Amino acid sequence: MNLQKTPTRAAENIDKEDTKKEIVQMLLELEELQATMYAEGKHSFLVILQGMDASGKDGTIRKVFSSVNPMGCSVTSFKAPTPIELEHDFLWRIHLQTPERGMIKVFNRSHYEDILVPSVEKFISEEKIKERFEAIVNFELLLEQNNTHVLKFYLHISQEEQKERFQERLEIPEKSWKHNPNDAKTSEKWPDFMKVYEEIFKRCGKENPWNIIPADQNWYRDYLITKTIVDSMKKLKMEYPKPISIKN
Repeated sequence: MNLQKTPTRAAENIDKEDTKKEIVQMLLELEELQATMYAEGKHSFLVILQGMDASGKDGTIRKVFSSVNPMGCSVTSFKAPTPIELEHDFLWRIHLQTPERGMIKVFNRSHYEDILVPSVEKFISEEKIKERFEAIVNFELLLEQNNTHVLKFYLHISQEEQKERFQERLEIPEKSWKHNPNDAKTSEKWPDFMKVYEEIFKRCGKENPWNIIPADQNWYRDYLITKTIVDSMKKLKMEYPKPISIKN
């Protein structure tokens, strides 16, 4: 995987309006599939969203899960570990948030931050990073073995698009709350982050592949993610449970 050579936009032959219409239909399908999964109570989905700052993780959640019953879906955002979380292994806080059967859980950032940031900032050893890679592979395998289906999405935006979105946060009042002065400093290390992400895809993508999503255009991003989730849920052939009959 070479992110520098990977497109961040839809191909020119893809029609925007037709794609938006497809999204509407797929959201209706997702609503029904999630309701069936909730009732059946056999499966769960963990949707992991990773990406650089301003890649559209929040927007993805608002759009893709807009039709889902809130009773069957929740979101967790992972920031820097708290002092209590640092007293445990790095996956402790992650495992606490995994979905029970019948539920969809969305991770806005995830356990991959515990590889990404330490690797770029170099505040833990390469040996410890290697151990974390192995732990994550085994952790996700454990989830899959227990009918938690893990879908991993990397929202791939260009550095140019990121700069435009940062500027919007300065100019548009409704987006100003997202402005963080440190974002620009992080962007200066773009090549380092890309290198680590490529290593993540390589080491943690064999058993459970990553979905690299061109994310410069919101409509195309939403289409690809929604389609992947809907297709994955359809494969399970879930059914509503039959009513229990009580004999006198």
